Amino acid sequence: MDEEAQAIAARLVRRLKGVGATITVAESCTGGLLASTLTDIAGASDWFERSWVCYSNRSKNEELDVEAELLKQKGAVNAAVAIEMAEGARKRADADLGISITGIAGPKSDDSNKPVGLVYVGIASRHWANAESVQMGGDRHDNKVAFVHFALQTAIDCWDNAKIRKSDAMAKQAEEKAAEIVKTAKSDAAKAQKAADAAAGSPWQDESWQGKGNTVGDDDSIEWKN
Repeated sequence: MDEEAQAIAARLVRRLKGVGATITVAESCTGGLLASTLTDIAGASDWFERSWVCYSNRSKNEELDVEAELLKQKGAVNAAVAIEMAEGARKRADADLGISITGIAGPKSDDSNKPVGLVYVGIASRHWANAESVQMGGDRHDNKVAFVHFALQTAIDCWDNAKIRKSDAMAKQAEEKAAEIVKTAKSDAAKAQKAADAAAGSPWQDESWQGKGNTVGDDDSIEWKN
């Protein structure tokens, strides 16, 4: 594999190692080239789980749980299949990240409606999944190499974007929590002020015994005798 692909792979691996994450891959048209690129990095056993090369639709269904009806209706080269391949591999390997590649490397298309050089890459984590596509213009070998480049860069982009979304969500959650605290404090203060105003408007009146009218019988007071 060329130096550029190795450099991109190394950047992805640094992200994985930074959080102790594991990865798995599922490939069709690249025939294991993505897995080979990743495992060329020393220490891959710490973060690389396993991989699948599933060329046929049958293997995609049996090995990666891609829906048979989806393959029948739309073929193997589309965003939905890419996501199901990535998610199927990730679940079976119990990995944190799954990458899939499905495309048409050439020299001719198995589907006349899809051009040579078209590829879809699926990326799936435990919390989200995404698919991206691109159209390449090389021969079979060049396309396979370019597909791997694209898959690695897509994985990095998705990883970084997910990190940003998580950071934004945490910031929003903290902001909402702070706003709720302020709202509660203002509500408590308003209740306390209302209670104080009510007390000020209705003062307690002292009551005392006044003799007549407050004793039993006709006497003004009660005399105690030994």
